[in-house]
Amino acid sequence: MNADSPGGTMVSRDDELAALRAIVEGTAAETGTAFFESLVRHLASAVDTQFAFVAEFDGGTHARTLAFWFAGRIADNISWDLRGTPCERVIAGDLCHYPSGVAREFPEDRPLVEWGIESYLGIPLRNREGLTLGHLAAFDNRPMPAERRRLSIFQIFAARAAAELERLRIDKMLRESEERYRDLYDEAPIAYVQEDLESRFIGANRAAMRILGIPPEQVPGTVGMSFIPDTPEAQRRVREAFASVGRGTDTSGVVLELRRKDDGRPIWIQWWSKPDRSGKFTRTMFVDITDRVLAEQERARLQAQNLYLQEEIKSVHNFDEIVGRSPALLAVLEKVNRVAPTDASVLITGETGTGKELVARAIHSASQRRDKPLIKLNCAALPTSLVESELFGHEKGAFSGAIAKRVGRFELAHGGTIFLDEIGEVPIDVQAKLLRVLQEREFERVGGNTPIRADVRVIAATNRNLEQAVASRSFREDLYYRLNVFPLHVPPVRERREDIPLLTQFLIGRYAARVGKTIEGVSRSTMERFMAYPWPGNVREMENLLERAVILATEPTLEIDPGSAPAPPGAAAAARGAPRLSLEDIEREHILSVLKQTNWVIDGPRGAAGLLNLHPNTLRSRLKKLGIARPSHDSS
Repeated sequence: MNADSPGGTMVSRDDELAALRAIVEGTAAETGTAFFESLVRHLASAVDTQFAFVAEFDGGTHARTLAFWFAGRIADNISWDLRGTPCERVIAGDLCHYPSGVAREFPEDRPLVEWGIESYLGIPLRNREGLTLGHLAAFDNRPMPAERRRLSIFQIFAARAAAELERLRIDKMLRESEERYRDLYDEAPIAYVQEDLESRFIGANRAAMRILGIPPEQVPGTVGMSFIPDTPEAQRRVREAFASVGRGTDTSGVVLELRRKDDGRPIWIQWWSKPDRSGKFTRTMFVDITDRVLAEQERARLQAQNLYLQEEIKSVHNFDEIVGRSPALLAVLEKVNRVAPTDASVLITGETGTGKELVARAIHSASQRRDKPLIKLNCAALPTSLVESELFGHEKGAFSGAIAKRVGRFELAHGGTIFLDEIGEVPIDVQAKLLRVLQEREFERVGGNTPIRADVRVIAATNRNLEQAVASRSFREDLYYRLNVFPLHVPPVRERREDIPLLTQFLIGRYAARVGKTIEGVSRSTMERFMAYPWPGNVREMENLLERAVILATEPTLEIDPGSAPAPPGAAAAARGAPRLSLEDIEREHILSVLKQTNWVIDGPRGAAGLLNLHPNTLRSRLKKLGIARPSHDSS
């Protein structure tokens, strides 16, 4: 027997064990709501009261029960204002005990009055920092004497209730924190992926799924390596990155090329991966830098294009303007005007030096692609082994000497025009790939397997007879028909002799300005030889001859050595039998020819002055000087 209360009440050890058993049973078996319900039920039994509750304090003047034992049953939870109740004193201090007369002490507490409550025992529930979280209370319609045993039991129950309440608070904070983290994780613009060392996905946020093109249900088990394209460079970079992770190294900022799962589009990411402390998992973060990479690729393409065009500009080309008004040349220009606005492939044929490239440039300049580049490739000027690389580009390591990736001419010409000079010299194996570009509008770099779209208009030129090449099987028949959509033949100089004086004057003006001399023209005898000479090298031969003559000239009028432009056999005799024309006669005939073409219209964009590249007043002075007058029947 042990002494218990100051009044000397004796309590048996069996009663103490029963009370302790009630404490254990009431606090050890459950958690959360079930814990609190079990606790108040066993508390009421242990301290022998009809009513008991555990309540949570909201930080203001209100409280809410978490479990309420009401006369032998669990009642619905209630909320109430603490003011004017014994609970207010509990929240403000420590243990509060009213052995009797509690309803009289708090007459404004209607439940106490209505239920006939006589006694009340309450204790605050505090966390480790001393913050009051709520309180535990037991009350009865009988007196509740102060007994040390009852108070000890009550305090033990209160400690368990406070611990569980604090645990629930922490658990709630953790859940809220986890939800915030989950929202941040899922909605973050940066992609997050957790994967094992075999690159199998364990989890991924929305940004990762959006970038990679995978739905949520496909995330678990997806192999990260499956996004890597089958190119040597991409595979090498990934192997090196994963080897770093496997060694426990933090991999930061690696740029990887991937392929989306849904549509196979290429994407580029900047990738960070850090191994888990266990060494079995990695935490991966990446950002989509596709737009930046494509912009850099486009900038590199434009830089390469610019370099190419600068090299072209440095070269000497006869493309300043097409000179001549002969019917043969005008027929060519009419065809140029008709085909230029279309995207049809054009095959330009003609002898060497006739100006096929100049015609190609005229087509491009009059087309809808004139704001985009015209890229040229002379297929006969390259070794056979390099033609494919020049046309389509190559990947790094594609062959010996390929130390860096190279952008091909088709890629440079994207959106514009490519001019393939000497198309008949393209190797037969490259012709098949060229045909694919014309048919499917795509190609692959040498050493690569990624298709590249090519929006390019193709203009080809040759001085060979491609029909004979097709017959001899040195040129593909299907490629010939793809190129020969719109054939265009440039006549040789001997078929447009009317243009020789204009060409001569134009070229003399160009080269004289280049070397800083004043040259008025050529002598009559020189022009006669020019008109009689067949010009087997065409305009190119004339350019070389006149440039040399201008450099050697010491007089304003060029007198070119007959040996520089020999007449063909029989031409001298024919020239002797023909009337000898002076420069003035040649000029008169040419002006009359142009006037007839324009129906004697001098001014305006289609007038003779414009065609002759003269001011209208200058032309009128020439007409007067040369004695040219409009026939009377044309005076109308």
